Order: sequence, then structure tokens, then C-alpha cells
Amino acid sequence: MPAPSEAPLTPTHCPYCALQCGMNLRVAGPERGAAPGETGASVRDGGTVAVEVVERPDFPVNQGALCGKGRTSTALLSASARLTTPLLRDPATGRLEPAGWDEALKVLADGLRRTRATHGPDAVGVFGGGGLTNEKAYALGKFARVVLGTSQIDYNGRFCMSSAAAAHQRAFGLDRGLPFPLADVPRTGCVVLVGSNLAETMPPALRYLTELRENGGRLIVVDPRRTRTAEQADLHLSPRPGTDLALALGLLHLVVSQGRTDEEFIAARTSGWPEARAAAMAHWPELVERITGVPVPQLREAVRMFCDAPSAMVLTARGPEQQSKGTDTVGAWINLCLATGRAGRPLSGYGCLTGQGNGQGGREHGQKADQLPGYRKLDDPAARAHVARVWGVEADTLPGPGRSAYELLDALGTDVRALLLMGSNPVVSAPRAAHVEERLRSLDFLAVADVVLSETARLADVVLPVTQWAEETGTLTNLEGRVLLRRRALAPPPGVRGDLDVLGALAGLLGHAKGFPAEPREVFEELRRASEGGAADYSGISYERIAREDGVFWPCPREEPGGTPHPGTPRLFLDRFATPDGRARFVAVAHRPAAEETDAEYPVVLTTGRVVAQYQSGAQTRRVAELNAAAPGPFVELHPRLAARLGVAEGEQVAVVSRRGRAVAPARITPGIRADTVFMPFHWPGEGRANTLTNPALDPVSRMPEFKVCAVRLEAVERDG
Repeated sequence: MPAPSEAPLTPTHCPYCALQCGMNLRVAGPERGAAPGETGASVRDGGTVAVEVVERPDFPVNQGALCGKGRTSTALLSASARLTTPLLRDPATGRLEPAGWDEALKVLADGLRRTRATHGPDAVGVFGGGGLTNEKAYALGKFARVVLGTSQIDYNGRFCMSSAAAAHQRAFGLDRGLPFPLADVPRTGCVVLVGSNLAETMPPALRYLTELRENGGRLIVVDPRRTRTAEQADLHLSPRPGTDLALALGLLHLVVSQGRTDEEFIAARTSGWPEARAAAMAHWPELVERITGVPVPQLREAVRMFCDAPSAMVLTARGPEQQSKGTDTVGAWINLCLATGRAGRPLSGYGCLTGQGNGQGGREHGQKADQLPGYRKLDDPAARAHVARVWGVEADTLPGPGRSAYELLDALGTDVRALLLMGSNPVVSAPRAAHVEERLRSLDFLAVADVVLSETARLADVVLPVTQWAEETGTLTNLEGRVLLRRRALAPPPGVRGDLDVLGALAGLLGHAKGFPAEPREVFEELRRASEGGAADYSGISYERIAREDGVFWPCPREEPGGTPHPGTPRLFLDRFATPDGRARFVAVAHRPAAEETDAEYPVVLTTGRVVAQYQSGAQTRRVAELNAAAPGPFVELHPRLAARLGVAEGEQVAVVSRRGRAVAPARITPGIRADTVFMPFHWPGEGRANTLTNPALDPVSRMPEFKVCAVRLEAVERDG
């Protein structure tokens, strides 16, 4: 065996957030798998294989920096930490028992076939994940529509960026999280960061804000909590959760009243300004202060910072987006950018900080309810015809749009009787989680493909163990729209198969022997053809180009006029917006309350989020000892005045009760949160499950649930003895 320092390095990317930080993997052992398709090491816990994360300073996004999750990401590669054999539920005992692959796939195929035959194709649902590679997301959407013939497919990314995506589409005609590279952020004059705690959710990105301030730029953070990110700000605005829309409108009112609009830009490059201006003028500063709790002097200071800067950006995350008015809220922030000429120009614009590892690519290639590959619309006849040709089917055989993620989960056991779920854990991550768990239990048949036995997998009739990031090749698209190549570094343990292999085998059992290859490169080549001419055009991107260029920004058509390769598009909208007339569209919006306001019975607002040492539902990170030591369990963050009224001390148990359920966790008392608000992280199951409480009220456009705002009451939990 070579010494660890002598073993070759495999360049790849972190399996967690949408930064997709570059890293190298060093695999020491009798075999390795450094190239796509190469046989790799397969012996793990006997000590013959060691996998080490090594910095990759030449990758531009993170320049070698990694957070604790990235540094410890190889811990789950151990066979002892994950699933290595299929599981079937024994009807006699009700327990999940080990089974062979042939048997498990047959039971799965029979369950799907039986449901279709009895109840019709739309009785079968498919639920995907924002962590799946582009190849997997593409194949899953194709499998649902071609093999199963179902319209009932969506994915957990609906819970992440869908409101920003909808607002992007309305205003710009195109949805890409950031219309510019992260490298532009330190070079702008002012950044307004709305509802993002970058310091904990994607720590390596914090350096961009640090460099911004070092370069003389200003940082405004909008967050009801004084987070580690807010501590870096020149100005921290702390609005009541659910009032970000009023805040943005109030800032635009001040821009107009102070004569700071860019009339030349508005006239030349936008439409709809008179209506949007009139809507904003109904939100005068004193009214906005009453709604949001942000003092008028702070509103004026924010406008001064934003407008005095020669260039500026607004970046939003889940705070303003995970609301029942999230699309309009993001639209109001976009209106602020357009009115001041801070869009479609260098070092300026609106962007969304996408959350999940492939949250961007995952919503582009067909696992979304209303979408076909290339960000095509499923109800567009031309789009259907193009994709049908690539797939070798008739366009009229493709089903139409289906239910959004929460609506699909809510229909389980009634309209949808069987579900295939890949890469998601809705028992922990979905709103009104106790109800979703009940719906999952009511299914006639549930199959889950995952790396670990998640809380959702524990409910399944069939559980399939699948490969992880370091054991597979594939592409992902980070928050910048940069398409990246994940490279296989080692083979999976015996008994584990890839998602593409699973879909191909299952398709064969259901009568589709061709069209679902297990080789990622072959799937990507088909994805290129399917996306060609679409909004998210990947046809000019190849594995070789990605490796050579450290990623390629879409859209990237096959070639430029004249036959030269297209360079990719790091910066969007500099010449025109992606609307039919090339103009960005103002959308007139007005503040409205959250779907559930506080009252005498539920007088406090709950908001939710993440902590630095855990990720999403925690299915993976809760299995890493170092991360669990840093963040061992849930907590309730509350202001000292609220704690005093309740009679609760630091660390004592607090019950948080909403109209949907009750959660219990230790108190964490801090003056860094509003006195009318409590915060809970959502990474844990059990009695501390934050999403037991959250409200599934949906945005009418994006169908995003209102994770970030619900009314609760707090109760002290009686001490033992």
C-alpha cells in the first residue's frame, strides 16, 4: 500500500451546499478509483483503505477553504456508517430485513406495476432531491414520465429556492441563482443580504463579504436574529419575520421620494414601472416601521448606503423566500434593483443564494412537477416535441404538470398510493411534518433509495442502498450557474449500486430495456441534446471542458455563430434580459400579512433555519461524531425578556406549540433575537422536530410552504422531581 502522502489525488467537490467547494480526495489502499469508470477500492472498515480530504486551492469558488462538514465528509464512506444491502419489510413481523438486489427490485417493480394497474399512472408518485446530480435528476424525470407515465413528480428543492426562481422568471425571463460569479461580490460597492446567515450555512463564502468591506464596500444584513453574519454588517436591519416584503417596498418608497431612481435605465431597459412605483408609494416609512419594527432612520440609512455606492447587489436566501408571499417578496427586492439601475450592469444585480448541493441543476432538468430538461415548460408544445424526439417517444404520451412537493406529499395515501423517493427525508424536512409522516405511513407502497437509513427510509417497504458522492461521477451546478464535475475516487462497498443503475434495472423490469444507461457520461450526453435550445442550454458543455475550465457557466450552446465554441455565460443580462422584448419586468406588489399571524393564544413568531455543524434534515451529518459534538441536538433560541416572562433559564426544556403540534428542546437565551420571535434549527427528528410546528401555507406562484413564519406559544416544561 502506498503511504497516504504518496497516493494520487482525485479533484472533486464537497457533497453538501450549493457552493460546491472544490476539494481533493486521497485514497490510500490496494486499489483506487481516480477516473470515471475505473475500478476502485472496495474494502473499507478492515483498515486497508483510507480516504482523506485534501485542500484544493486552485478551485476559484473556495480557494481551498472548507467548513467542518466538508472536512469530515469522508466519515460516511465507511461501510459501518451507511446502508450496504437492500431491505424489505417482512409482512409477518413488520420489520425491515436484509434482501438481495434481484428480490428487492422485483418487489419494487411489482409494487409500482400493481398500483398503476389498479389505480392508474398518477397513483404512482416520484419524489426527488436537490442533492442528486444533473444526470440523476434528468434520468428520474425521464423515468417518471416515460416508464411510469405519471405526472406526479416533484422534489425537495421546491422547499428551497422556488420563490426566487419564480420571481427571476417573472422579472428577467430566466432563473439562475446568481447572474454573476461570486468573484464579483467583493468588487461591488454595497451588498444587501436578506435572510441569509452565510457564516453558518456556507462558511467559505463569508470571505467574499469580508473582502467586500476590506475593499471599502458596505454590507447591509436583513435578519430578525443578530447572527454571526449580521455581526459583520455595517448596518443590521432586524424586521419581524414575514415582513420582508413591506421592508423592500418601504425602501423603494424612499428611493422614489428622494429622487434616487435611475430614470434612464428604467426607460431603456424595463417595463411596468408606473404600476410598481404606485404600489411602493403606498408603503410610507412610518407605516413600514409599524409593520416591520425597523426604525425609519435605519430605513433611510439603508437607502443612503445602497444608492451612494457606484454599484450594488441584493442577495436573498431562505428568509424572504420561504413565505406564503415569497415570490412577491423577492419581486419587491428585484424592483429595488431595477428602479436604481442595479441590474444588467457590471457588479450589480439581484441574486439568490441557492441552498442545496445541486439546487440549481436539480431544478433545470426535469424532476420538477412542471418542467422538462433545459428548463423547458412541460405545457409548451414545442418543448414537449423537442424532448420527446430525444427520448424516442410521442409527445402526446408525456403527462402534463403535476402537484408541487407539499401537495404531492399531502396527497399520499389518497390520490397517490405508491411513492418512489430518492435523496430526500421529508419526515424531518417537510412542513407540518407529523402530518407528512402520517401520509407516508398511509401509502400502499413506499420505496426509498438512500445512502443511510433515514427517518423516511425507516417507513419504507423497500430500501435500496445507493452510492455516495466520492463513489460516483456526475455533474452538479452550483449557485453561480457553474456546471461542475464530481469525480469518482473509489468504488462503493459490496452491495451498493448507483442511482442510475437502479433506475435502469427498474426500467427494464417495467418493460423499458433501453433508454436508461448506468454510465453517467452517456446520460450527460443525452441531457446535452435534451437541453439544447432551452433556457438552461448545456449542449456546449462536456466533461472534458468542465475539467479543463474549472466549470462552465450556462447557458452554453453547442457553438457560436461561425462555428466557434461558445465560451459559457458567467454574467447574464448585460446586453438584454431574457424576456421576449429584452426588458426586465417590474411587478407591482403590496405587503400582505403572513398566512398565520400571532394572536392571544399563539402570541410569538417561530422562524427556523440551520446551524453550522448540521445540514438539512441531518440524515448524514447527524452520523458524524465531530459534527454531533459541535451541534448535538435541537434548541429554542429566545430573548431574555421572553425567557423571564416564561420563567425559563438557559438549558431548561421549553415546549413550543403551534396549531399543528408541539416540540420540546432546551432554551438558548440570547439578546441577539427579537423579543417577539423564537428560532429553532430543523435538523433533528423526534420531540425536537421544528417542522412539526411549521405552516404548509403555500405561495400561490411558487408553491413554497411558509417555513419561516408561524404563530406559536411557549410553555415551560416541568422539572423532574
